[in-house]
Amino acid sequence: MTDSQDPVMARIDSLIATVPDFPKPGIQFKDITPLLASSEVFAETVELLAEKSRPLGADLIAAPESRGFLFGLPVAQALGIGFIPIRKPGKLPGETISVEYELEYGTDTVEMRAGAIQPGQKVLLIDDVLATGGTIAACEKLAEKQGGVVIGAGFLMELSFLNGRNLIPDCEVFSLLEIQD
Repeated sequence: MTDSQDPVMARIDSLIATVPDFPKPGIQFKDITPLLASSEVFAETVELLAEKSRPLGADLIAAPESRGFLFGLPVAQALGIGFIPIRKPGKLPGETISVEYELEYGTDTVEMRAGAIQPGQKVLLIDDVLATGGTIAACEKLAEKQGGVVIGAGFLMELSFLNGRNLIPDCEVFSLLEIQD
């Protein structure tokens, strides 16, 4: 999963546990709980995400709940820019806008406060995992619906064998770890 020559990446990789058959048989779930429990390695992770984000020149970071919040907010803070939460329906006060998207078996919806992004603002999306790309593509549509320009999407890890980046072809995509199978 990582470049064995990079000690920081090796520490990050070592704190991501694989849980077989969760949440259903055949799935090899990547559990970030041990990474979150290490303040030192979590801080290194946030700094690496911030380093990769900084050259993009974002005005805002937007992230989907809940694990996207864990990485998006500290990266926004490290960059000195604002953070916009993207939530499931009914979780935000005031007027919201929403985007519905397809899942393997059905649909889901994400929402954002209306007016959270001003037309022309450059938005960087952050989440923990890029898998099939459905959630992050919906987040991109949500930001664009308000006139935001999605300039990139950053992830702790990417399950590259699921080709999720194909759903967000018009922005810079980066991840710290790539899982190929």
